[in-house]
Amino acid sequence: MTTKAALGVPDITFEARLRDVLRSKVEFIELIGEDLVAAGGKRTRPLITYASAQLLGAAPHGLDWTHVVDLGVCVELLHSASLLHDDLIDDADTRRGHQAAFRRFGNVVSVMSGDFMLSRLLMLLAGMPGGALLTRAFGETASVICEGEVLQFQVAAYQEYTHEHYLNVIHGKTAALAELAARGPALLLGAAPEHERALATFGLEYGMAFQMQDDLLDLSGDEAVIGKPVGGDLREGKATLPLLYLLDGPHGAEVRAVLERRAAQEGDVERVRALAEQEGAVLRTREEIRRRAALAVDALAIFAPSEAREQLERLAVREIERAR
Repeated sequence: MTTKAALGVPDITFEARLRDVLRSKVEFIELIGEDLVAAGGKRTRPLITYASAQLLGAAPHGLDWTHVVDLGVCVELLHSASLLHDDLIDDADTRRGHQAAFRRFGNVVSVMSGDFMLSRLLMLLAGMPGGALLTRAFGETASVICEGEVLQFQVAAYQEYTHEHYLNVIHGKTAALAELAARGPALLLGAAPEHERALATFGLEYGMAFQMQDDLLDLSGDEAVIGKPVGGDLREGKATLPLLYLLDGPHGAEVRAVLERRAAQEGDVERVRALAEQEGAVLRTREEIRRRAALAVDALAIFAPSEAREQLERLAVREIERAR
């Protein structure tokens, strides 16, 4: 088993490389890039990339590690570009406690800066081993992200509330990128197909559990804990998993009416919150989160015990614990 000291994680080296990749002679692009670096965040997706690479035999300071760092940067750039676009679509005021980029610089600057990030990640991928496979994988993931975002609006507009649509939406919103973060090192390092499949499964199931948990907190969470008003999805006409369970039950017509009017009447959110607890929708959602997270952990059983495997397992176990 490797030691904790030997376990590579996104650190100042990662941040420096991210800053270097985002260099531009255009000041506004530089400023948005600097905001991205300074905002930090958990860097969960690059962390998945690092741990997955180490499961496959890569080691910090080894011959392949510079490519692993760049792959983690690419994953973060795809994530950040999608957030720049999402903030504009959602008319968001803030991102990670700071003013949203489009509020500060305008729509054109924000969108084009996101496109700049996409162009830079393509340049990085072109110089990597397995570059063609990686470029295809990133392209496929970007397509899924776009489809998921548009599908979410389509479902709300057409009021087509189905489990299939919901799973496709959260796959695009969250799970596809986690899947790429975990699978990417297998393409980079030429791993065995069974190892690539195992890592892809981990990323997919972890990402699905994570988004389900976020959606559940939006309905049933404590505003003081989550730091934002509950019921945001209801007000946007989004049928998340607990709402889908309610739609299939005896109060389905009432819940559908709330969704269709986007919780516009006083007491709508409180009523649906109460129904979700009363009818067991919250409990069923927690059970599904735990099931998905357990599948993520099980997918890693193909790998020998190691600090890297434990690190990935902890991410999934955290979702199991959050779902209690």
